[in-house]
Amino acid sequence: MGIFSPKKTKDFFSEQEKELIVLAIQKAEKITSGEIRVYVENTCNNQNPVERAAQIFAELNMQLTQQRNGVLVYIAIQSRKLAIYGDVGIHEKVGQEFWEKAVQEMLQHFNVHHFAQGIAIIIDKIGNALATHFPYHTATDGNELPDDIVFGD
Repeated sequence: MGIFSPKKTKDFFSEQEKELIVLAIQKAEKITSGEIRVYVENTCNNQNPVERAAQIFAELNMQLTQQRNGVLVYIAIQSRKLAIYGDVGIHEKVGQEFWEKAVQEMLQHFNVHHFAQGIAIIIDKIGNALATHFPYHTATDGNELPDDIVFGD
């Protein structure tokens, strides 16, 4: 069974890898009011992974964050596609080139089968970018979205 063989997406990562990703999200969100989510599915129902990420972003109601600073890391395992989708608040601050570089860096990790590590590293970079533009304020900020990994079909 190859690395991209059909199997349940929730079984793609080991428990340790899932914990690594969730801890990266939690660590990032301690320094920013921004929200980060990870969505993993087997196949991308759309040829364009950015469009699929935008669709999932909306389905997860990530556009409802107060400062419009949510970011979705999207991965389609079998389709071998990924995208990072940032809401308008953060996208206006970092620009398209930031997302493209982050995807390229994640691909470098994926090419050597360091999936969870690659995701965690990118989450850290996204968290730092969010913190630059949307720093965490103890008195006013709370966790607006769950930190768990969302698994599709």
